[in-house]
Amino acid sequence: MRAIYRIARLELSNLFYSPVAWLLLVLFVFMTGMTFGEMMESLSRRQELGRGLYAISKDIFYNSRGLWGSVSQWFYLIMPLLTMGLISQEFSRGSIKLLFSAPITGRHIVLGKYLGIMLYGLIMMAILLVFVVIAGSVVESFGWATVFTGLLGLYFLFGLYAAIGLFMSTLTNYPIVAAIGMLSLLTLLGLVSGIWQEYSFVREITYWLSLGGRANTFIRGLICSEDIVYFVIMSGMFLSFAVLKLELLRESCSLAGRISRYLGIFIITMLVGYLTSRPMLKCYYDTTYTKENSLTKASQDIVAKLDGKVKLTTYVNLFGELYGITAKNIKRDIDRYERYIRYKPDMELNYVFYYHVDTTSENFKKRYPGKTLLGAVKDAVKLQDTRSGRYLTPEEIAKVETEKGINLSDERYDFVTLIERENGQRTFLRVYRDFMNPLPGETEISAALKRVAMRLPRVGILSDRGARSSVGDRNRDYSYSVSEKTYRRAMINQGFDVLDVSLRRGCRDLDSLDILIVSEPLEPFTSDELDILYSYVENGKNLLVAGKPKTYSYLTPLVEQLGLQFEPGILVQKAVTDYPAHLLLCTVTDSARGISSHWDNLYYVTHRRSSTPSLVMPGALAIQQKTDKGFRIIPLLESRDSMAWNELETIDFVNDTARLNPKVGERAGVKSTMVGLEREQAGRLQRIIVLGDADCFSMGELSVSRRGIISANGALLMAMFNWFSYEELPVNTSRSSYVDNKLNIGMETGASLKVILQWILPALLLLMGMFVLIRRKGK
Repeated sequence: MRAIYRIARLELSNLFYSPVAWLLLVLFVFMTGMTFGEMMESLSRRQELGRGLYAISKDIFYNSRGLWGSVSQWFYLIMPLLTMGLISQEFSRGSIKLLFSAPITGRHIVLGKYLGIMLYGLIMMAILLVFVVIAGSVVESFGWATVFTGLLGLYFLFGLYAAIGLFMSTLTNYPIVAAIGMLSLLTLLGLVSGIWQEYSFVREITYWLSLGGRANTFIRGLICSEDIVYFVIMSGMFLSFAVLKLELLRESCSLAGRISRYLGIFIITMLVGYLTSRPMLKCYYDTTYTKENSLTKASQDIVAKLDGKVKLTTYVNLFGELYGITAKNIKRDIDRYERYIRYKPDMELNYVFYYHVDTTSENFKKRYPGKTLLGAVKDAVKLQDTRSGRYLTPEEIAKVETEKGINLSDERYDFVTLIERENGQRTFLRVYRDFMNPLPGETEISAALKRVAMRLPRVGILSDRGARSSVGDRNRDYSYSVSEKTYRRAMINQGFDVLDVSLRRGCRDLDSLDILIVSEPLEPFTSDELDILYSYVENGKNLLVAGKPKTYSYLTPLVEQLGLQFEPGILVQKAVTDYPAHLLLCTVTDSARGISSHWDNLYYVTHRRSSTPSLVMPGALAIQQKTDKGFRIIPLLESRDSMAWNELETIDFVNDTARLNPKVGERAGVKSTMVGLEREQAGRLQRIIVLGDADCFSMGELSVSRRGIISANGALLMAMFNWFSYEELPVNTSRSSYVDNKLNIGMETGASLKVILQWILPALLLLMGMFVLIRRKGK
């Protein structure tokens, strides 16, 4: 141990008697000081100009353009120059013979030099620590734990690079060759994750071996045992290679013997790495304030209820329309579930690849003109750089469907994941027609898991008397917002069970429901049907009633049973540019704040200062309280225009102009267009919503786009049913906000700090280096 320490001290002194080490250190201080200083100056300027700051610690250090990410990239260029002469210079100068003649082994030489370079790395970490201390002293509620975790990851990365550089330095007498060799090896370690991914066992090895993103895990604030083990044993492997290389110079050994010894070290390393990467053996600690690297509390609670094994089988169609992968991308796709596997390590993930397409469709004929199915398959596999032998034929996948009891045609033969539990419960997790990201996020994955973990609210849509349906394809129907499988916010994709119900079968259909939707019937209900609806309300179950100006009278008996009434006429406002006056823009009321997290989010969205979205209602009714039925009244939506009125005379809003006429009963003011009711009834907390526009979440309204108007109607449906389900669904995956949002320096101080860190500090270090080198030369 004493020999190792002596060699380390000598190596460190040699580094500081070398201009290369000083120049690299000065360059490192200049680049880090410039990056940090520019960030501080920019942030202080934004704050002084009145622009709010958010998550300052993340902005400075660990977001995509933060300091830690930049440093990890600079190490890629700095470390080959720093390590290229560690041992190669001993060969070129002939001093290696003196080392071999001394009473030390190759292990002493390698570990001594490695310790010396790691001490140099500590100096670089100390420089970075200066920036951390500066940031911590000027940022309120600074994220110390996360930033220090990133610093730890950078030191691990430095140690691995040093070990690789040390090994490459033992292979040649020429430092520049060692540097080029290290750059090549680092490139290989970055790309190895894409090699032989088609083969399951090899896939695990090559993916684990990859260096890409390892340090980023620390930089993001997550400490993972697998990444710690990776840096330790990979550094150990390259140090062992270096020791073996020096030892083999002292002894004669056959080529087969040399290869076997190198191979033995590699196999042991891979075996340890494979074992420690098993989900059951991994440990994690998320140091971020918002726990953004982990599942939210709601998702963790769902996973905790999944006792027994859970199997996810993903069916991938070669001709899938929305999304697709090949066998090479399986490991990256599994990474989407990494946070869930963290809390349920025995989760099983399988992939089934097949091809199925309608060869008579116009789309197929355009994409593969004149091709048969097999010809199209050959073109598709060639395009995706895979093999047709990995894909099941239509006959084979049909057999799988029969055995599994599933029907992929219902899922349009697209990319879909079947989630199954041991108790037989199952559901599908889909991809969506989203241009930016078709894949499900935590909200959708957790909702699907929740569907198989527990009983979820059942929603019934009344289909009698011409009311709006969940399966119709008319603009007035709700099929898009309720059952469209490619729409992310559709209720079916958020965990709800939705079905059409009828009053013709008496109370049987309604007994199993938790929420009933009665939306714009086109005919009056019979007295028996009204009695069934009254009984449903008296049983304390939740209800949504939605009307329209021309047909609201058919809902009047039911609405009056709730103590409310629709105001006659159609609501109009001061006309928005190019749109008729009865296109009403609404906002969330102050009284809706606090009733649920989704309503809080919708309130914030509709009250922000710039690019403010609205709840758009193309023809709405105002709602008033008529009598007290024991409900707590909660106005939820109201008109943006404080002088909106109920128009009773105008019919043609395109060619005619609506004018307020109080003589006929038109009254101007802020109008309520959605009202919530709440009471204790029949042993449960009953919630009811009365809505003045049945169109606002219809298929036609959700698919329309209007120039100059930003609609938030898609989020309205989620807010309503989140309240109805007592925040069970959609799954609340929101996180607490960051608190480090204030900088305690002004713009002038930020500019001065930039000058000091970018110019003065590197200049002082340069003068110190020149003094040491000149003094050394004089001696």
